[in-house]
Amino acid sequence: MRKPDIALLTALLVAGSGFMELLDTTVITTAIPRMAQSFGVHPVDLNLGVTAYMIMLAAGIPLSGWAAERFGARTVFASAILLFTVASALCGLSNGLWEFFGARILQGLGGAMMVPVGRLVVLRVTPKSQLMQATALITWPALVAPILGPVVGGFLTTYASWRWIFFLNVPIGILGLAATLLIIRNTHSESTKRLDVPGAILSGLSAMAFVYGASLAGTASGNLGWSLGLMLLGVIGGWATVRHAKRVKAPLIEFTAFSIQTFRATLRGGSLVRMGINAAPFLLPLLFQLGFHRSPVEAGSLLLVLFVGNLAIKPLTTPMMRRFGFRRVLIVNGTILALTFLGFALLEARTPAWLLMPLLLISGMARSTEFTAMNTLAYADIPPERMGSANILFNLGQQVAFGIGVAVGAILLRLGHGILGGEQITVADFRFAFAGTFILCLLGLADFLALPPHAGANVSGHRAKGLAPRL
Repeated sequence: MRKPDIALLTALLVAGSGFMELLDTTVITTAIPRMAQSFGVHPVDLNLGVTAYMIMLAAGIPLSGWAAERFGARTVFASAILLFTVASALCGLSNGLWEFFGARILQGLGGAMMVPVGRLVVLRVTPKSQLMQATALITWPALVAPILGPVVGGFLTTYASWRWIFFLNVPIGILGLAATLLIIRNTHSESTKRLDVPGAILSGLSAMAFVYGASLAGTASGNLGWSLGLMLLGVIGGWATVRHAKRVKAPLIEFTAFSIQTFRATLRGGSLVRMGINAAPFLLPLLFQLGFHRSPVEAGSLLLVLFVGNLAIKPLTTPMMRRFGFRRVLIVNGTILALTFLGFALLEARTPAWLLMPLLLISGMARSTEFTAMNTLAYADIPPERMGSANILFNLGQQVAFGIGVAVGAILLRLGHGILGGEQITVADFRFAFAGTFILCLLGLADFLALPPHAGANVSGHRAKGLAPRL
């Protein structure tokens, strides 16, 4: 089999595993009331299981690169799929809160190794000329899962049982494990470095504190001051992790990739954009139900228009980047994306479908294009010897931005309600929240404005005006 075929199959395999992992982050939300009834606990108590999963994802990602070098990428990736699949079955078999809590911890550990190691394998086997196509494939889970998760969860919980949202992972995991053993080579690093234990502890605790604080901020019962304090503790821990990495010979996480402008822009400014993107699927169904008094089915159906936009634009993302270059696509498309958030802020219950549907469709198309452009450009200028450390940083940043997106939406909604007043959440509160995501997205574009016109041309093949093409 030719190498391009292996690269494509690997990207498809990693995309499937990423979808399985990210779906489990969102699918549980609509099932919480039934699960709480089954366990005999209050629905708020189920947040423990949701938070445990997110925390273990964030804490385990820094170890993924070292594990792949030490034990081999195929061994770690296959083990992660196996652990995630077994943990999914245990979640479905749980009969109590603490059983479910333990299974979600195992599931989070499996996901923490599965997605970053899978992405690293794709980066290693994919030539630069095919990187855009591969990135487009492994990006779609982050776009589709937040939209389909609540819909799939609601359907299975209503017409079958909440347990099936976890049992569904079992056949997918078995197929993924078999495909991994057939497709992926078990590559090892020639010089295996010792585990940086202090760095692992620092990075893990920092990620846990930050993500847990963000999770608390995203709940109605969470204390905002306590939440922000934990997030600040996570930031301080992150600073200490960077300081530690500069002092030791072989740190767990190397930060040298930040010296590369394209990587720095897509991680720093891109994280702000991702927060806005991930806040929208959280805010929109609430707006449709609480603000416009539509049924959950109607709200879910409207959200699927975003999904249609994600898919519709996929065949055009690569040609766009080849024609216009990463910088122009990120800036122009990012501005369009931000304007759709502003459009959501102007929606009313009487907004006609002919206006609402195109707005959702355009927003979905802009989400997909921005994600693909950012995720491809991030690795465009990374040399092979830095790919592992860059992959850890990027995946950790993505995971934090994914979790923070929901928290940002909830915080903005709570701030709007606090400023505008009233006994219940109103449409005005949602307008405040969407205006906040609009500003957040625009702020993220500042890093893209500083990029040179030829940024990432070695991947896109774009020829900036007055410059020779970089091949």
